[in-house]
Amino acid sequence: MRPLPGETLVDTRTIETYRKSCLRICAARLSGCDSPTAVAAAEDELNAYPNREALEEPRGVITLDPEALSQEQRRRAVDCLLEGRFLAEHAAAGEATRLKLGTKYLISPPRVLDLETCLRLLVEEENREVGRAEFLEKSQGAEPGGLLDLSLGQRHMLQMSFDLTRLSLENGRDPAGVLARQWMLVILNERTAEEILADFRDCRFFGFRAEQVLFMVQRSFEGINMRDGRFFFDPQAPRRLHNHGQMAMQQTAEGQIFRLAGGQGLDRRPLGREQILAALEAADDKLSYNIEDLPYLTGALDLDALALALELGRRGFRMVMEIVANNPLKPQKGGLAAWDPALGRNVMIESFQLLDLPNEDIRFLNRNFNHYPKPGAAFEALSRGLPMPLAVKGGFIYFQPVQGDLNFQLQTAFVQRRVLKPISNWKSAATTPAALAAMAAQDRQDGFRDFAQDLLQRRL
Repeated sequence: MRPLPGETLVDTRTIETYRKSCLRICAARLSGCDSPTAVAAAEDELNAYPNREALEEPRGVITLDPEALSQEQRRRAVDCLLEGRFLAEHAAAGEATRLKLGTKYLISPPRVLDLETCLRLLVEEENREVGRAEFLEKSQGAEPGGLLDLSLGQRHMLQMSFDLTRLSLENGRDPAGVLARQWMLVILNERTAEEILADFRDCRFFGFRAEQVLFMVQRSFEGINMRDGRFFFDPQAPRRLHNHGQMAMQQTAEGQIFRLAGGQGLDRRPLGREQILAALEAADDKLSYNIEDLPYLTGALDLDALALALELGRRGFRMVMEIVANNPLKPQKGGLAAWDPALGRNVMIESFQLLDLPNEDIRFLNRNFNHYPKPGAAFEALSRGLPMPLAVKGGFIYFQPVQGDLNFQLQTAFVQRRVLKPISNWKSAATTPAALAAMAAQDRQDGFRDFAQDLLQRRL
């Protein structure tokens, strides 16, 4: 859903102004619809990208080739991390809906899973028999009971601390000082925010400085309904998230990002918009990590990608989007990277905006791994709002803004790796074997267990 000429997309100043924007956009865009059912019938056309018939293959894609990076570029990436000029955003709000295990951050496989449960969930999901031998082959022999008693979120945060500690020692720096210089933002959901905040406190913020570990609870919203031609948030409708685009815009609203006050309590100290912007303007790069990313568990720091992002930032780019070639033998649907001749530039377009475009025509996909060099620019763009596509679910209207649509507002570089880095996330029973294998590999890292025990001050 592209903006109307002269229209202010979203007023992001507060949650209330965002809600009013949603209703205003409904009134402007959906005046020809008399019910959510009518909106659902027109949903594809409402969300469709306007110039989709003329799209071409992306031009000027930049290759990420580790061998082509200079020593100076690598040094800049290392210094960026050691000096605390890298802001890591950790998206920890996701729910293990298909696994029925709650918020992913809190899942500790030894506590909630055993091999029999894994097999049962996999059989239910794939509707076929799955034996122990097949499962263990996929998990590389890993079983829940053989893993360290750490939740997925604890593993995620510990790996960042562990890798930064190793990088510090390799460069003759004091690890405690390096960890204390880091800034991060952790995104939580409404249901389990208090539990995860308590976990950060009890885990001593994983070695990071509490004042620089920031949090935000992504808000959910009731569905929008219609009555007598008027749109309203229906208190009877289920509450749902408005996608990762709303999560990004919410960061620019006053008082939504906070830190913990300290001590044993969980008192929140909100930060003002100007404080957040100052922290972003002091950073050289921002990168969002997903809690379910499995390769991260044995390598939280990608120096090659950071080195290239910083170099592109020096050239004026403020967003770096990584793309991958679609598999021509088994093409999949996803965000489309393409050249739009009407705009004279590369663009990234979400799959729901492509109508019935065949998968084989999607030549390049979004890897959903975006850097933001000089991230203050992205913050300012988000404060002006994003396009607001919608979806009708259960008879109610929900907006689904996309964070990647920042590529329409920022000078964006499209990057493709010479050596493909695999994408692997823990999303369902089918990916549980890979998740267990990744956790076991993390546990086997030289010194990881001792590091975790020392930092958490408990035996594993």
